[in-house]
Amino acid sequence: MKIKKLFTFGLIITLITGVLAGCGSKAKDTTVSKAKSVEITNVSYDPTREFYEAYNQEFARYWKDKTGQEVTIVPSHGGSGKQARSVIEGNEADVVTLALGYDITAIEQAGLIESGWQSEFKNNSSPYTSTIVFLVRKGNPKQIKDWDDLIREDIKIITPNPKTSGGARWNYLAAWGYADKLYNHDENQIKEFVKKLYENVLVLDSGARGATTTFVENGQGDVLLAWENEAYLSIKENPNDYEIVTPSISILAQPPVAIVDKVVDDRGTREVATAYLEYLYSDVGQRLAGDNYYRPTNPDILKGFGDVFDLNLELITIDDPLFGGWDKAQEKHFNDGGIFDQLYTGK
Repeated sequence: MKIKKLFTFGLIITLITGVLAGCGSKAKDTTVSKAKSVEITNVSYDPTREFYEAYNQEFARYWKDKTGQEVTIVPSHGGSGKQARSVIEGNEADVVTLALGYDITAIEQAGLIESGWQSEFKNNSSPYTSTIVFLVRKGNPKQIKDWDDLIREDIKIITPNPKTSGGARWNYLAAWGYADKLYNHDENQIKEFVKKLYENVLVLDSGARGATTTFVENGQGDVLLAWENEAYLSIKENPNDYEIVTPSISILAQPPVAIVDKVVDDRGTREVATAYLEYLYSDVGQRLAGDNYYRPTNPDILKGFGDVFDLNLELITIDDPLFGGWDKAQEKHFNDGGIFDQLYTGK
């Protein structure tokens, strides 16, 4: 009887040990951080292509040195609104780096991103900023100096479509902000100003990079309403053909970033995805942003680019009472039947 009890006890211990060993083996096999390599997808908007091409290389080196793990970042670029919809419809992004907060909020509302995402990283999860400027042909033959020049009958404008492009929504709101000051908050006059501006739009592309192609490569239009970084890239590539006109008032464009929680939890990539976005705030990430003509949010590093950017430009923000944040601005101006649809008869 004693021998039988000892045998039974030993069998139980063996089974428990086997189960624990099996659990340990399973944990080891499914923990991405222990794998030799990992892949994440960054779904971004049009004008970040060059920046993230450089940043991805730097982050891969950093992550390899830190963890010994090889990381591959798969980029995806397009109009910000279209990119957000693609994630909602199944494009498995580990992180999104889009043109405006509203697009990421739409992904949150689809149940893919946890609430409170905008406080997860510094500066409302915006590691860099930009603004809206005018790109004109060398010598500025139409003598375009400010927003009011854009409603002249002889001006042809290139800008993306606010229904599909985040950058286009910044363009529209910057023009609205100028008219608000010009007409002392008289909304009827503001609407008339913005309507005249869009009557002068020659091509309404789906995204910011498409609009740049229309203006730069296809030679259409007199002026491109552009992200500041996109305008500088065009001059870098064509130094003798274009110049930048900075208007008297523009808008602080804050392109935010977020982890797509459902995807990283399903794929086991949260650790590397978090590090990928955090590294944007490092000195390396901030200087790369400046080198690619985005404004670093680190004030000390931004000062180092004072010879590039007009740091005294008057900038309105999306949270000013004029707009009341992205939810209100989207509903009033860009939802179906909103003011943009009412003003733009070419839709």
